[in-house]
Amino acid sequence: MSRPEFIFMLTRHDRTVENAADLIETARVAGVRHIGFKDIGLPFAELQTLASTIRGAGAKTYLEVVSLDRDSELRSIQAGIALGVDYLLGGTHVDEALKLLKDTPIRYYPFPGRISGHPSLLEGTETEIVRSAVDLVGRPGVHGLDLLAYRFVGNVPKLIRQVCAAVSNKPVIVAGSLDRTERIRATASAGAAGFTVGTALLDGAFPALPDLAQQIGYVQTIVRQL
Repeated sequence: MSRPEFIFMLTRHDRTVENAADLIETARVAGVRHIGFKDIGLPFAELQTLASTIRGAGAKTYLEVVSLDRDSELRSIQAGIALGVDYLLGGTHVDEALKLLKDTPIRYYPFPGRISGHPSLLEGTETEIVRSAVDLVGRPGVHGLDLLAYRFVGNVPKLIRQVCAAVSNKPVIVAGSLDRTERIRATASAGAAGFTVGTALLDGAFPALPDLAQQIGYVQTIVRQL
């Protein structure tokens, strides 16, 4: 089992937090090299500053799109292009997104399955989600998947295993509600290439001191033990 990448999301409940830029130094000192944010929560000018600060900290930038409608999603993708992020996670209007992303260096990881609500939920049967995953990775320009596994009502470790096995040629990032040790370990065991954590770190959900540095350190310890 290879160790998945830990992506620190500057978000709470699927929104970028107001003090996101202030948290990056703590993450940098802790050695975090993958940092992301959502398209909702801050105006574009502040997202520009945020992306620049993340790059200045030596980390890869991730924008996860959780817009609720087509037009908002496409505007968010255009914003991600303008921000020059390294990875664009999420979104469901894949064909239109691919047209926008063509000829950019951005790595695109859309959501498989049916997505609804905010915070986002993953709907459909395991079979439907796996079928969606296979369809998506077959499209040129899709580099991987952003799987909202723990926003799914069902056997989550089984779903992750099935998706990872079905798209073994493309990496799967598991996002959403990874708020306890066993979920991170199950995600790694199932073959995910990475996972995101945001709300749980900011709320001090892990069994460590509640300050951000200790919470990040705890998650890093879990990853090193995998």
